[in-house]
Amino acid sequence: MHTPVLSVTRTPLVAVYGTLKRGLRNHHWLEGADFLGSDRLTSATLYDLGPFPGAKPETSRGVEVEVFRVDATLLAELDRLEDFRPRQPQAGLYRRAIHATVFGPAWLYLYNPDVVGCLAIRQGGW
Repeated sequence: MHTPVLSVTRTPLVAVYGTLKRGLRNHHWLEGADFLGSDRLTSATLYDLGPFPGAKPETSRGVEVEVFRVDATLLAELDRLEDFRPRQPQAGLYRRAIHATVFGPAWLYLYNPDVVGCLAIRQGGW
């Protein structure tokens, strides 16, 4: 089965909502990326998973994200951090999908496992 290339050539933007945000513990992974600004996505709902959040493609009242411009090397590093598997997107911890932001289309990491029993965050941030 051929998997479409989910590359930085489709969009060089990434929208982050959890520990990758500025001031949080994994933000150092975005060193060298250009911060474009913040936005609120109504195309995703966050779930509080304890040490980090996970997003699901569910309508919300607007969850807070930060949008960064990245290159192919940095996107590949983020894929490793998020356990995104391009050839088997459903097999990893996260998969990537493009969501509209005020800065243009951006990759958003979506949480694969079930979130039953986890607190939904349908507005604001984690």
